[in-house]
Amino acid sequence: MACRIERETWQTLSQAYAFFGSSLLKPMTQTATVGLDPAFWEEFPTFESPEASRAAAACANCARRMLSSASDAGEDPAVRCSVEFTRLFVGPPRPAAAPWETMHRQSAGESRAGFGAATFEMRALLRDAGLVLSNENHQYEDHLGIELLYLSELCRRLAENAEASHEDEEAVCSFVEGHPLAWVESLHEGVRAAARDGYFDCLLALCRAVLAWHAETVRSRS
Repeated sequence: MACRIERETWQTLSQAYAFFGSSLLKPMTQTATVGLDPAFWEEFPTFESPEASRAAAACANCARRMLSSASDAGEDPAVRCSVEFTRLFVGPPRPAAAPWETMHRQSAGESRAGFGAATFEMRALLRDAGLVLSNENHQYEDHLGIELLYLSELCRRLAENAEASHEDEEAVCSFVEGHPLAWVESLHEGVRAAARDGYFDCLLALCRAVLAWHAETVRSRS
């Protein structure tokens, strides 16, 4: 049986997840600066989700604030955003909001340092999908950015597979629910505590809304 989400929507989801993932892996000074353009967020796909629409509007307002405040201070807004990225996800001395699933989903007795079960699970999923991680920053495989890029690839494959079935769609949904959606709220809370109303507070609110829409849409059409 064919997928319940149209192939065009799978392609749009792939692009959205790719943007989120890339934004969480490198500072803006090393990637595109489109996130500072309010028009980008006004056109960002929200899949008719009220929560995603509100989050995208918040992203647009955040971009306007950042452009205005950086201009008043004579600063580069991309540099300002990159400083926020570093404080939140890199440190020193440590990230204000650890971007690895292991740190948000510990089992009893599991170490708070290094990688855990989620890292091994993601490593196996990447291998089984035939994906080789170009890991310039030596990130653990359960980094949210890597999980989202993996999800982007799964969605791309569904979009391009005319023979994709309900079972293929369910497998992707299971990954959404079992990995990024299961802990993105915890990460978002950490980001909000450290940089409320900042760029990544708004970005993660939108990312969570899209993930939730994705899972709910597949399950509601089962």
